[in-house]
Amino acid sequence: MRESVLICALAVACATLAAVLPGRAASQTFPAVESFPDPRDLRPSNSPPDPLVMLDGRRVQDRAMWEKERRPELKRLFQHYMYGYMPSRPPKLNARVVREDRSYFGGRATKREIDLQFGSSVTRPIHLLLVTPNGRAHPAPVFVCIAFCAPFAAVNDPTIPVPTGWMYPGAPGIVNNRATEAARGGQVDVWNIEQTIDRGYAVALYYNGDVEPDAPSSREGVRWNLLRRGRKELDSLDWGAVAAWAWGAQRVVDYLVKDPSVDRKRIAVVGHSRNGKAAIVAGAFDERIALVIPLQAGCGGTAPSRGTVGESVTRINTSFPHWFNANFKQFNDRPEFLPFDQNALVALCAPRPVLFSNAEEDSWANPTGQFKVLRAANAVYRLYGSGGISATSVPPVNTLIDSQLGYFIRPGKHSMTKVDWDAFLDFADRHFGKPK
Repeated sequence: MRESVLICALAVACATLAAVLPGRAASQTFPAVESFPDPRDLRPSNSPPDPLVMLDGRRVQDRAMWEKERRPELKRLFQHYMYGYMPSRPPKLNARVVREDRSYFGGRATKREIDLQFGSSVTRPIHLLLVTPNGRAHPAPVFVCIAFCAPFAAVNDPTIPVPTGWMYPGAPGIVNNRATEAARGGQVDVWNIEQTIDRGYAVALYYNGDVEPDAPSSREGVRWNLLRRGRKELDSLDWGAVAAWAWGAQRVVDYLVKDPSVDRKRIAVVGHSRNGKAAIVAGAFDERIALVIPLQAGCGGTAPSRGTVGESVTRINTSFPHWFNANFKQFNDRPEFLPFDQNALVALCAPRPVLFSNAEEDSWANPTGQFKVLRAANAVYRLYGSGGISATSVPPVNTLIDSQLGYFIRPGKHSMTKVDWDAFLDFADRHFGKPK
C-alpha cells in the first residue's frame, strides 16, 4: 500500500507523464528531481523500484501491457534521466570494404576492414574489423565488440594501418593520446579473436573513440557532429558518451544484418567496463541484438545506482561528466530518487539472454550488487516464461550460471581475459546453439 502511495504521488508530480509520446520533443513533461516525493519514507533506500509498476501506479498485468506501455515508458525514463536521448537510425549507412584477406589465421578465417560512414561527411567513419570463420555450413553467429583499442591493436596484422585519431592514454605505444607502431597487437590477449573464430563465431570489433572520444572537452565525436540544426551546444537532455558508444554498436548491427556471412538472428554484444555500460544500453534499446554480455560494467551499467558498494552516482558523474546526460547529476547523493534502477535496464532486454560477468577483486564494480540486479529483473522475464535466473546466491568462482539471466565470476581484477571469453563462448553456445 505504501509503495502504491509513493508511485501515485510520483505520477501526480509527473502530470501528463502517462500520456507522453516517444521521442525527444515530448521529454519536457518529465519533472525535475526536486518535485519527486521522498521515496525514503516508503521503501529502503537501496530497494529498487519494481519494473512492472507504471509511473501512474498501475501494475503491468501481462506481456502485452509490458510491450505496449511499460517498456516504452522505461526507455523514455532512462534517456531523460540518465543516458540522454539518442538520435534515430541514420537514413543511410555507407559501407566500404577497405581490405580483405580470405586466408586469415592460416586459412581458418576471412578478415575484412570496413569503413562505416553515416550522417554527413563531417562525421568520422567507424573502422570495423570483421573476422568470420571459413568452412562453416551456416552463417556464423557474431560478437559485436566495443573496444578501447582500434583494430590494429586487437590482432597482429601489419596490413592494418595505425589510426590517427584520439586514443586512450596509458597503454603501451600511445603517446600524447595518439597511437604509434609500438601499440600494434597490444590487445590480442584481451580480445582473443583467434580463439573465438575456432569456436565457430565471427567477431565485429570497433573502437569506441571512432564514435565518441572519451574526453570531456572533445568535440570530435558523433554527439557534436549530429547536433540538431541550429544548435551549437549540448543541453541537459542530449546524449552522453555511453549512449553514443551504444549507438555506434547499433550502427555496426545495421551493417551486420545485411551481411550474408553472419547470422542476423544470432548477434551478441560485448563490452568491458565503460564499454560494458554501452553494451547493455545497446542491447536494451535494440532488439536485433540477441544476447548481451556486459563485463564488469559497474555503476551506470550493471550495478545498482542505489548500491553502497563500489562506485557511486556522485563519483561517476564527477569523474566522468560526459558519460551521461546532465539530468543524471540531479541524483548525485540521492540515487534513491531515481524512478528506476539498473534492474529495469536488464528488463528491457527481456526475454533475450543477458550475462553479467565479474572478478572477485573488482569490488569497485560491485559484483554482489550486480547479482541482485539480475534477481530484481526476474519478474519481467517470467512474463515471457523464460524464468530469468533461479540461483539465489553468487556462484563459486569459475562457475557459469547459464540460465536466461546468467552470472559468472572469476578470480582476479578489473580486466578482460581468456577466462572471460571461455565463459562468454560457453554462454553463447548454450543460448545460440554451437555453431555448425
